[in-house]
Amino acid sequence: MAVAPDFAEFYSATYPRLLTQLYAFAGDRADAQDIVQEAFTRAFAQWATVSSFDDPVGWVRRVAWNLAISRWRRAKRLLHLRRELIADDVPAPDALSLDLVRGLRQLSPPLRQAVVLHYLADLSVQEIAAFVGAPEGTVKARLHRARTTLSRLLSVDEEWVSHD
Repeated sequence: MAVAPDFAEFYSATYPRLLTQLYAFAGDRADAQDIVQEAFTRAFAQWATVSSFDDPVGWVRRVAWNLAISRWRRAKRLLHLRRELIADDVPAPDALSLDLVRGLRQLSPPLRQAVVLHYLADLSVQEIAAFVGAPEGTVKARLHRARTTLSRLLSVDEEWVSHD
């Protein structure tokens, strides 16, 4: 499908300015690009009509701003819901917790999954094996490798490593 030359010219002439406006509002360049692209996509789909308007740039600008405001409202609602779901008295993580999270990030997903399911979800080796669809020996090996790696990363004494 070929782009109408007048649309291509319109897009090239107006995109940078609209992007700058929406970037200033949204505060995030990627979001602004998504919003402006969506507005131009809608204009292109109706180009026969939009091009006949007295101010086609104004139409695209209005669509872009409406999209940006809708995103902002949706984000605001989600933030409000998140605040309602999280108790006010949740303590800040301590240094050990932060170190543990950093250590967990360095594990491969299967090792990290085994540790989280075993120590945070309190699942047994048998339950983990059933959940992930792996033999119990594989789960035990993953837990051992994960504990060894975390022990090294966190400089924890070896008693924790042999636990199981």
